[in-house]
Amino acid sequence: MISSIAQQVKYYSSFIDHELIKMYLGGARSEERDPMKHIEAGVDWICHAQDAFHGGGVARSYSLVYHPFFKRRGWFAPYPETTGYIIPTLFDYGRLVNRQEFADRAVRMADWECRVQLESGAVQGGMIDQTPSPAIFNTGQVIFGWIRAFQETGQSTYLVSAVKAGKFLISQQDEDGAWRKSLSDFTNNSRMSSYSYNTRTAWALMELALVTGDEEFEAAAIRNVEFALGQQNENGWFQSNCLTQPDRPLTHTIAYCIRGIMEIGAIMKNQEYLAKARRAADAVLARQRPDGTLAGRFNERWEPAVDWRCLTGEAQMAGIWGRLYQITGQPEYLAGMKRTNAALRKIQFLHTDHPGLYGGISGSHPIQGAYGRFEILNWAVKFFVDAQMLERSLTNNGDHGV
Repeated sequence: MISSIAQQVKYYSSFIDHELIKMYLGGARSEERDPMKHIEAGVDWICHAQDAFHGGGVARSYSLVYHPFFKRRGWFAPYPETTGYIIPTLFDYGRLVNRQEFADRAVRMADWECRVQLESGAVQGGMIDQTPSPAIFNTGQVIFGWIRAFQETGQSTYLVSAVKAGKFLISQQDEDGAWRKSLSDFTNNSRMSSYSYNTRTAWALMELALVTGDEEFEAAAIRNVEFALGQQNENGWFQSNCLTQPDRPLTHTIAYCIRGIMEIGAIMKNQEYLAKARRAADAVLARQRPDGTLAGRFNERWEPAVDWRCLTGEAQMAGIWGRLYQITGQPEYLAGMKRTNAALRKIQFLHTDHPGLYGGISGSHPIQGAYGRFEILNWAVKFFVDAQMLERSLTNNGDHGV
C-alpha cells in the first residue's frame, strides 16, 4: 500500500502536475478566516468548474494527476448527478449576496440537465462524456435541482422533467421499497443488490410529492425509508451503505443515508424516522475528534476504519448536525457543526490563484487518501458551502425549529 505523500508523488511521477503538487506541499491550504470568505471562495470554485466546459453543467472535479482510467488531468467533464444538487446551492448563495448572476448560473445548470435527461426520464451515471446508462441515485439528485428551478422561475419545463424522472424511479422500485435495477454502470453491484443511501433519492421523491400533490411519489419515498430502516443495526449503523465496501462505509454515504431519513421524518413529523436518523447522527458525533475531524470510513461498531478523512462526508455531517439543531434545538448539534466546519475551513485551498484549486475542497485529507485521490470534487465543495451557509444563518439569526 502506498501511504505517504512522498510515496504517492513518486508512484505518480509520470502523471502528476508537479507545479500543483509543489503548491499543495508549499501551503496552498488555508488558515481559517471569516466564514463568508470561505463561502465566497467555494462558490468561486464552482463557477470556474461550470465555465470549464460549454453547456452549463459543472465539471466533476479538478485532478492534480493524470488518471489512466479517465485519460485526463485537470478539469473532468460535467457530472449530471452533482450538477443537479448544486443548483439549490447557487440559488441560496445568490439570495444571500443578492446577486442575480448566481441564480442565472443555476438556471443554466437546470436547462443543461433538461437537455441531457434520458428519454426514459432517468439521469445518466458518470460524466456526460461517458456512455449513458440510467442511474437511480443520480436521477434523484437532479430532481432537487429541477424542483428548485421550478420554484424560483415558475417555468413548467423543470417540473415536467422532475415528474418524468420521478415516474422513472417509481417504475424501477421493487415492492419492498428497494431499488435494485438501474443502479448505474459506474457502481460495483457485486456485493450489494441495493444501497441504503438511496434514502436521499427517496427524499427527492418526497419533495416532488409536496410540489405536485401526487401521493404516488410520497408512497414510494416511504417504502424506501422503511426498507432502509430494516438495514439499520441497533447502534444506528446501516448495512449495504457504500459503493464498494459495505463493511466499512464512507462517511459520505453514511451521511447520504441519514439525511434522507431525517428530512422525510421532518416533513412528515414522523418521530420514529427522526429518532432512527438521530441514532446514526449521534453515533458519528460521538466519534468526532476534538479538532472537529472524522475518520473517512466507519465499521459496524462505529470504529474508525481508515486513517484519512473524507471531506465530503465531514461537510455533509456538519449540515446534518445543523439541521438537527434546527429540528431539536439541542446545542450539542450546533457545537458539533461548528467544530467540523472550522476544521474544513482550515484546509480549503485559498493560498493560490489557480482556478482549479482556489476555493476547492479535496476528496480526502491528506490529499492522497483513497476517496477522490488528488482531486478537488465539485460535490465536496457544494456540501462545504451548504454547511458554511447554514452555520452562518444559525449563528446570525438564532434560528431553530422545523
